[in-house]
Formats: sequence, structure tokens, C-alpha cells
Amino acid sequence: MRIKDIMTYNVVTITSSTPIIEAERIMAAHGFERLPVVDMGRLAGLVTKDNVLKAGPSAATTLTRGEAVYLLTRLTVAEVMKRSVVTVSPETTVEKAVAVAQANKVGCLPVLEGEKVVGIVTTNDFFYKILNPLFGLGQKGTRLKISGGADPKSMEKVLGVINRFGLTISSIWRPPADSQQNDLIIQFNESDIAGFMDALRASGFEAEKRESDAG
Repeated sequence: MRIKDIMTYNVVTITSSTPIIEAERIMAAHGFERLPVVDMGRLAGLVTKDNVLKAGPSAATTLTRGEAVYLLTRLTVAEVMKRSVVTVSPETTVEKAVAVAQANKVGCLPVLEGEKVVGIVTTNDFFYKILNPLFGLGQKGTRLKISGGADPKSMEKVLGVINRFGLTISSIWRPPADSQQNDLIIQFNESDIAGFMDALRASGFEAEKRESDAG
């Protein structure tokens, strides 16, 4: 899977000359935490909600409310934005993008095609579009933990039983190779898998249903 498969395409951007108070209004209206800053079609920086909040007068200021508001209308995004922005391309793999975001400790990655901003991907995209489907969160059906089913030979036997019952898998997960666990987690589209579980136990596997949030 590549970033183009999960990114947001209709990106809201601002220019570096945008007043900070306007950037704050835009973020509040859309529920955003960050906005790419684009000047003359090129990414110039990134402004965050924290940048905007820290730009205002401190609590210890002697400015009147009117003076503080005036100051905020004069300050522009150019004065608080991050100019060094970590980016990816639409063809970047999701795995690579996650690694890049973690290595740079950033919560979002503007997506560039050449010098043009064509999308944006955030931590929420990784959770809701990658992690949730992987674990079957919010999906109907049955999530099953099969103890001792994650090694290749055991997995082959488990898949053989699955094929025999004609079940459909919506997601499948196993711990990393260096983990001490050997459990296989499978999300099935079907709700009634009692016969399959009996067949698994007859094949030497312990199986238990995992709690799901789906109705």
C-alpha cells in the first residue's frame, strides 16, 4: 500500500502572509491541528496549532485586550511556521512513511509531487486506515486468537482448516518474528464459526474469540 491510497487529497493550505489569527480560525473551523503553507505553488512551511497558540501575548503581558488582538492581526504565519518540513511522495510506501514520521517525530507528512502539494497524511490516517483494518476494529464478524498458530507449519494447517470451512478472512496478524508469542489473530467476515473452532481444537490448536467493538 502506498501513501496515495490513504492520503487526504483536498488539502487546505494558507500562504505565509496569512495572519496568525486567521490561521487559527481556519484550523478551528476544520478541526485541523496543522496547515501546510504554500507560496507561489511551492511548500514554504508548516504551521501547527501549538505554533499559533504560542504566538499570542503571554499571560504576564501588560497589553490591553484590544492591543493583544491588534498584535495578533499583525503577526503572520511566516513568523511562526516551521520552514524545514518532512515530506513524502504519493508513491512512498506506507511502511516507509511511518518510519520517516517516527524517525523525525512528526505527526503529519505533506505529500509532494514535484514541488506541488497534492495531499497530506497524518497519524490518524495511519491508525484509522491501516491499523484499524489490520485488527478488524469496527468490523462485523469474528476475531479469533489461535494459540501456537503463527509459525509457518502451524499457519499452513490453520489455513487448511479455514479453506475446508470456506471462511473468508478480512485481516490476519501475527507477532514480530523476535516476539516470544506464537499466536495468530484472524478476523473473519462470518459470525458463526463454532464448527471451525471445534475443527481447530481437533487439529491440536487452542482457539478463543477476541473481544470486538463491532455490533
